[in-house]
Amino acid sequence: MWHIWLIIAGIFVVLEIATMGFLVFWFALGALAAMVVSFFVENILVQSIVFVIVSTLLIFATKPFVNKIMPKDSFVKTNSYSIEGKVGKVTIDIEPIEGKGQIKVNGEAWSAKSIDDTYIPKDTEVVIEKIEGVKAIVKPLTKN
Repeated sequence: MWHIWLIIAGIFVVLEIATMGFLVFWFALGALAAMVVSFFVENILVQSIVFVIVSTLLIFATKPFVNKIMPKDSFVKTNSYSIEGKVGKVTIDIEPIEGKGQIKVNGEAWSAKSIDDTYIPKDTEVVIEKIEGVKAIVKPLTKN
């Protein structure tokens, strides 16, 4: 059975290299611990329990350490979240009662609604506060 645990550990290492999330690595170590147990105990249930317990303990024990060494701003916004904080222009009046409204940002049209459910007329510049589903939640841009 130790062969299978070694293969599983290898698969987890390859997945860790592919994802670089520093999470799957602990499952690889759990599989290695189960492999060591398999030399002494033939029961697959015991080996599996060791795998789950070791993996879980390593994840929770190292989470504070990983949070400390990983910068808080290491999250790279992609896809729709990349427009948060950007300025757009209202192309169709944002009307909270009718649920209509559209903005244009980075050359793309987005359905939009105001953050405080107020009317925002066409051609108003807005700041994208957040994304909810497929709608941009916006507020009018305040000029200083």
